Amino acid sequence: MVVGNNRTPANAMESHSVVFTALRKLMRPYEAELAVKTDKPGSCYLETHSASLNGRRLLFAGAKIKKNYVSFYLPALYMFPDLLDRISPTLKKMMQGQSCFNFSSSNQRVFEDCFEELGRLTQSGFERLKDQSLL
Repeated sequence: MVVGNNRTPANAMESHSVVFTALRKLMRPYEAELAVKTDKPGSCYLETHSASLNGRRLLFAGAKIKKNYVSFYLPALYMFPDLLDRISPTLKKMMQGQSCFNFSSSNQRVFEDCFEELGRLTQSGFERLKDQSLL
């Protein structure tokens, strides 16, 4: 069985694992100041220590391997939409909704640029949450 660009399901999962590892790496610098909700192969979520209006903690960032892509969630983009003002067209194409990015291509060069940009957005989101005393 062939998936996508002549990739077998095993190759697709390997590619997804590489993408997940890179996205997981973007979240590591924030673990000391946030709560790790989930951290297992293929799924990682960080949340704030403080509760939101509904009494639950806020999701800071997350990455999850799905069947056909890897998702990266960054709710600060929803909370502070001005952070998206400088987003590149390439990363914008990967957006699904207001705060989720899906990576399904195997073009690692494109991903590397997107990951650098996501790293900056993640840092900006963290700083905004910190400024608002929401951590």
